Amino acid sequence: MRIRRKPWARPELEGCTFFERNPEENRGKWASLFKEKGPICLELGCGKGIFISTLASSNLNFNYIGIDIKDEMLGLAKRNIEKEYNKKNLSIENVLLTAFDISRISKIFSEEDLIDRIYINFCNPWPRSKHKKRRLTHTRQLSQYKVFLKDKGQIFFKTDDDDLFNESLKYFELCGYRILYKVYELKPEDFTENIETEHEKMFKEMGKTIKFLIAEKQKEKSVLTFDCELLGKAKEKI
Repeated sequence: MRIRRKPWARPELEGCTFFERNPEENRGKWASLFKEKGPICLELGCGKGIFISTLASSNLNFNYIGIDIKDEMLGLAKRNIEKEYNKKNLSIENVLLTAFDISRISKIFSEEDLIDRIYINFCNPWPRSKHKKRRLTHTRQLSQYKVFLKDKGQIFFKTDDDDLFNESLKYFELCGYRILYKVYELKPEDFTENIETEHEKMFKEMGKTIKFLIAEKQKEKSVLTFDCELLGKAKEKI
């Protein structure tokens, strides 16, 4: 999704108390940045922040980190978080934003961070075969998440793209995640906790159905570890 350059975004982020400028310095110690202890959840590709602002302001016992690579998006997310918290007369103490390339997420999170949940909402489907490894649900990414996602930790994934959803189901299986829930047309009565994002509303208006799944990280049964990206490549060659 292209967004116009916003010269004000970086200066606003630099002055923002809940924006982390050097995320690599926080590797292994994200929990210490929050005022209160609580489960930590990530939104990967937080965009304009509508989802994380609604979720975080409604669940003050949880801590949230929103990650995006674009200052322009994060600037809008910062403003939307402030708007939502001000509307509810709340202090912003359980949410952080940071700018980073999610393909290198292991550079900013370690096994010591113990993340409880990851949200991936309407990420780029990267339909061309040579680009699929860039998907946020690709095996190369799921392998990285397993390092810092705690045992029984969950990944919530939504998309309007059929191919991305079906292939992601295979990615999760290859990486040893258990699919707890999946639906090919998400309706309000199916999952009452759903927060409708800007993209979700847009795709529904276009007549597209929303696919949704919850995957759970399983505890490794063996002392041997494996790289699910390599396993995926091996299966593709068979």
